[in-house]
Amino acid sequence: MPLVADLELKVLYDISRSIGQTLDLDQTLKAILTVLGETLAMHRATVTLQDDDTGALVIAAAYGLTEEEVARGVYRLDEGVTGRIFRTAQPFVVPDVHNEPLFLDKTGSRRLSKNALSFIGVPIVLQNQCVGVLSVDRLFEVDVSFEEDVRFLTIVATLIAQLVSIHRQVRAREEDLRRENLTLRAKLSKNYHRFFIVGKSAPMSRVQTLIEKVAPTKATVLLLGESGTGKSLTARMIHELSDRARFTFTKVNCASLPETLLESELFGHEKGAFTGATETKIGRFEEADKGTVFLDEIGELSLNIQLKLLRFLQEREFERVGSTRTRKVDVRIVAATNKDLEQAVHKGHFREDLYYRLNVFPITVPPLRDRKEDIPALINHFLDKLAKEYHRRLYLSPNALDAMVGYDWPGNVREMENLMERLAIMVEGGTIHCKDIPLPIPASSALGRAGAGQDASQEPPLTPGVYGTQLKSLESMERDQLLAALERTRWNQTKAALELGITPRQMGYRMKKYGIGRG
Repeated sequence: MPLVADLELKVLYDISRSIGQTLDLDQTLKAILTVLGETLAMHRATVTLQDDDTGALVIAAAYGLTEEEVARGVYRLDEGVTGRIFRTAQPFVVPDVHNEPLFLDKTGSRRLSKNALSFIGVPIVLQNQCVGVLSVDRLFEVDVSFEEDVRFLTIVATLIAQLVSIHRQVRAREEDLRRENLTLRAKLSKNYHRFFIVGKSAPMSRVQTLIEKVAPTKATVLLLGESGTGKSLTARMIHELSDRARFTFTKVNCASLPETLLESELFGHEKGAFTGATETKIGRFEEADKGTVFLDEIGELSLNIQLKLLRFLQEREFERVGSTRTRKVDVRIVAATNKDLEQAVHKGHFREDLYYRLNVFPITVPPLRDRKEDIPALINHFLDKLAKEYHRRLYLSPNALDAMVGYDWPGNVREMENLMERLAIMVEGGTIHCKDIPLPIPASSALGRAGAGQDASQEPPLTPGVYGTQLKSLESMERDQLLAALERTRWNQTKAALELGITPRQMGYRMKKYGIGRG
């Protein structure tokens, strides 16, 4: 008996050393089971834990089992001896596994054994809750008492429970750090800052939230929206805020190349694959391995290329043009279109199966006319940018600002950016007036009156009606911005004021002015 006790103490010492050497759960569990197998002749030792995703019991580590046998060790909670131990949180002993109907031997590791085997399993209990099962095989002997084995394995299971607890805490901390890292990267990203610092409206806040949710995942993203709304920049943001940020971001415009060239562009080709293929070319998917491929204008793909893209999305496998060798890459797909793909599917112009493969996580980037409260900030953003580029600072007259806010911007942000650069080149002096702005505005508007011959450069006093309309428009936008900031900060007035660049006192004054309250 003293000899057994000394041996058990040595095993516990070796197990304790294994636990202290690494934070890798699988590696440490395997080390513990190896000690049990090699020192105490406890064969086919396994630790079975509950899978977070499926809820099934799976073998997390094993000693004396092949990889194939480990893979077969999956149990429902109501299945076999392992399921019973987990459900009851009580030890269970099978003196002879060949004579126990409840013993399933799902791993198949005992089928060829000619020896009589005993099975001993004990629960791994953490905070009064069973989280797994520790089990071993023993050679069956009639006069052997299993009480000592159960007692000793229960001690080992307690140590394993603490190891599982530490692993969970480390994993939770790593997840917290990952989220914090994502937030910091979002704040540091110049493109992200540029995109959202001028987009404080509720629609853009929703887009921002969706980007932050999907960026850390592997999900395929489909960006929807009109031309010029910022889909390309959104795709780059998803890449920059993901774990793939240090790898390649590749953009392919699916409408810019004919079908034969597009296939080669995406998948690559071998030398001599077609006329003009004088050398081997690596395709964009292969080039962007571990990175992100942005497929712009995805709705313009031919049905033949759609079929090949579908296969790639399903398997992440492809062959270069002119090659039979299958290649496999790890890339994330972000696609964009300004077309109604559902309608294209209905008309037979777009494959339904490909549409569902792409439409895993759709994000609709809103047109500028649906977020008019962002227009003044966007204008200032472009004026700041142009001031650095052209070394002159321009300002908009009140009438010009009011007219630009009233314009629907069918070309969205791209149209505004191009217009502001044209004005920076063409306008004389430091102020942009209505007559300077070449937009198709109705005659009833400020721009329309200027185009009809009124000297807008003099900026005559506005009539009460026009002034009232302008004031109402600007005040409405300011109120919307206040509300959006309060909702983003969960009605924390101090944080909302900081975000808007005003003092808490000014925030309180504006809330009172516009009658804003949580009620």
